[in-house]
Amino acid sequence: MAPSPRDATPRLQDELDECVESVNKTITRLLPETDLAEAHLFEAMRYGVLNGGKRLRPFMVLQSSKLFNVDPARARRVAAAVEFLHCYSLIHDDLPAMDNSDLRRGVPTVHRKYDEATAILSGDALLTLAFEVLSDRETHSDPHVRVELVRKLAIAAGPSGMVGGQMLDLIGEEQEFDLGTISRLQRMKTGHLMAFACEAGAILGKADDAHKKALCNYAYDLGLAFQVTDDILDVDSTSTETGKPANQDDKAGKSTFVSTMGKDQAKMRAEMLVHQAIRHLHVFENRADTLKELAHYVLKRRA
Repeated sequence: MAPSPRDATPRLQDELDECVESVNKTITRLLPETDLAEAHLFEAMRYGVLNGGKRLRPFMVLQSSKLFNVDPARARRVAAAVEFLHCYSLIHDDLPAMDNSDLRRGVPTVHRKYDEATAILSGDALLTLAFEVLSDRETHSDPHVRVELVRKLAIAAGPSGMVGGQMLDLIGEEQEFDLGTISRLQRMKTGHLMAFACEAGAILGKADDAHKKALCNYAYDLGLAFQVTDDILDVDSTSTETGKPANQDDKAGKSTFVSTMGKDQAKMRAEMLVHQAIRHLHVFENRADTLKELAHYVLKRRA
């Protein structure tokens, strides 16, 4: 199992734990075990999703939904869909053709536990399941809301978002990137999906554009801060602490915030991004205190 979050305040830790428990229950219901001939695929899908994970993106969905008094059951379904898509990306990123990683969340990656073909298919299945969940009437009775959720997640995950960012990540193994390109890469690869997770609550609650924009801007800055700290952890932490291979970016020759700026400057940049992220939440006053705590936690996390 992957390391659990550390350095969170007791209140935030309780809420993170509650999110993991509630979202995992929803995931288990949406992705049941089966005795059909293709049971091997379902087993691999469940392995790729339910073996640990901090559930930060689902947490953002649940917290943003609370701001607009969204039905918790609807929010949990969207949270599960986001985690399905996120885990698909991890399964594919770990493949030999991508990052060639043997360890994820402290356990063997899906292609090591099973095989490459099963890993590809389980990732494909999780990706499509995410959109199946969002488009279901149980997620929201208003078809316009469901379409908007599907559209925004498709943008966040596609060639202008996560997949495009992964392509830049692969190009970065052969080319040296400047700070602007690294920031763009991480905004696409990490920031867009986090922005969707935060905006999803506003979409479910039919909020106005100003509130949607505030949540997206918060998520973009937090996503960059998350990646800066991830780059720092990659050089500072062991695989036992992070649950994945250490010094992976350096071995692949990738340009990172740390390799470009140095560790001290990278830490300062992460702090600036977190404070900037929190400022975007002022429109919600003290109702977004948990999201503010989450931003501070990103700076302190060790896994």
